[in-house]
Amino acid sequence: MTPVDRSFLIGLFEAALRAADPAQALKRHLPRRPEGKTVVVGAGKGAAQLAAAFEEIWDGPLGGVVVTRYGYGCPTRRIRVMEAAHPVPDAAGLAASAALFEAVRGLGPDDLVVALICGGGSALLPCPPADLTLEDEAGLNRALLASGAPISVMNAIRKQVSGIKGGRLAAAAYPARVVSLVVSDVPGDDPAQVASGPTVPDPSDRLAARNLARNWRVDLPPKVVAWLAGDEGAAPSPKDEVFARNEVKVIASASLSLEAAAARAAAQGIPAVILSDAIEGEARDVARVHAAIAREVALRNRPFQRPVVLLSGGETTVTLRGTGRGGRNSEFLLALALATEGVTFSAMAADTDGIDGSENNAGAFADGQSMARMRALGRDPAAYLTNNDAFSAFEALGDLFSPGPTGTNVNDFRAILIR
Repeated sequence: MTPVDRSFLIGLFEAALRAADPAQALKRHLPRRPEGKTVVVGAGKGAAQLAAAFEEIWDGPLGGVVVTRYGYGCPTRRIRVMEAAHPVPDAAGLAASAALFEAVRGLGPDDLVVALICGGGSALLPCPPADLTLEDEAGLNRALLASGAPISVMNAIRKQVSGIKGGRLAAAAYPARVVSLVVSDVPGDDPAQVASGPTVPDPSDRLAARNLARNWRVDLPPKVVAWLAGDEGAAPSPKDEVFARNEVKVIASASLSLEAAAARAAAQGIPAVILSDAIEGEARDVARVHAAIAREVALRNRPFQRPVVLLSGGETTVTLRGTGRGGRNSEFLLALALATEGVTFSAMAADTDGIDGSENNAGAFADGQSMARMRALGRDPAAYLTNNDAFSAFEALGDLFSPGPTGTNVNDFRAILIR
């Protein structure tokens, strides 16, 4: 890949991030000031940055607490920032859930709760119900992550095994008014799915959760299976009066970020095509479809004429079959490079929160010669893919993309440049 192409792709990624900048997004959606107190709560990988931005632009007193992933915090003056584990919850997450409940306790009808919610909040807010433990909830998360189920399925199940998700935090704030400002990282931008909706209820129930777990062959821990078979602690209905005065606003999303990236490409003389902002499915399968389109463009100049950059977003999944390191974006890119070997293209795939899976990279870069370069190093790219070890594959090439935590999260960003 030429330095020019790599710089071009990074520029598109940065344009996508700017479109999801917390300060700009919040300015357009500030709630009206209450007669009483303003309390801020929040969760997600970009929650600290959202809190810092809200402090700067809110005209009035406030307090509160938000939780983010370890290493994702930033300085704030009035809102407490807590850090916890992601993607498997830990004891710090338990303490954060308790702190959020404490922040909204005892509020009145003249008070306002502003909920700053973004992706990653599901793992950051463990709150096992009844006699379930943190290890039960951690086991549930591990089972969901290994299943390859889409995020909508994972969150539908999580909501039924929680004391805080599925609108329960907002219910605890009643009779205060709750305004949820959501940075969407889910396909379709359903705010009830982001962070499993701690302040946004939805109509799903335990029967639906049991069916989803069965259909996706999720290996649930025995105590979670028993909990889902009962009816204790059901999630509140969206029709419950405790939610009547609440508001929910999606302030940033993959769609807006992809449009910004497309505009950046056009400004540099490269037409852009947004394939979709809501692509789900197994990362390697999604990669093969993208590869087929890229090959058609490169070899036959259809269905889009060269030059063009193909953009897409959403959230793919990885069913763990091996023991390697690597996230869904890196695995997508490795499968793409294998399926387009020899074709002239340049591509990147990255998570907009700055972390792809459990390693320190957001994603990686690849082109039509990546697999040949890997074989020249004595490495077998197909074996890396089989072992879910895309991180090691691109690390060997020096093609990892590691911008660090970005302070926002609108899910996957994929760009394939064909000149």
